[in-house]
Amino acid sequence: QVQVVESGGGLVQPGGSLRLSCVVSGTIFRIYAMGWYRQAPGKERELVASISRGGITTYGDSVKGRFTISRDNAKDTLYLQMNSLKPEDTAVYYCNVPDQRQQLPWGQGTQVTVSS
Repeated sequence: QVQVVESGGGLVQPGGSLRLSCVVSGTIFRIYAMGWYRQAPGKERELVASISRGGITTYGDSVKGRFTISRDNAKDTLYLQMNSLKPEDTAVYYCNVPDQRQQLPWGQGTQVTVSS
């Protein structure tokens, strides 16, 4: 049974940092490209960063230069280092495969709130 579990969210002031983690179990993590998505209230879920099986990264314009995606295949874990956080980064963050044809079951997500 495939499981995706995100963690590391919380409340942080503008300009602060957080590191999100996503552990994938029940499948062979290293064969997938992976991505971090976020969904803000009243908005659609959007892909903000992705990483290929070989470690090539891509970022959305809104997070480029502030967020860093990485993966540890030995630990079946995906990370998102978020720096210089802004109130507009407030959302529930999820990880999954960017290719919708290969997506895994969605996890519960982790809430990130950026507020003073």
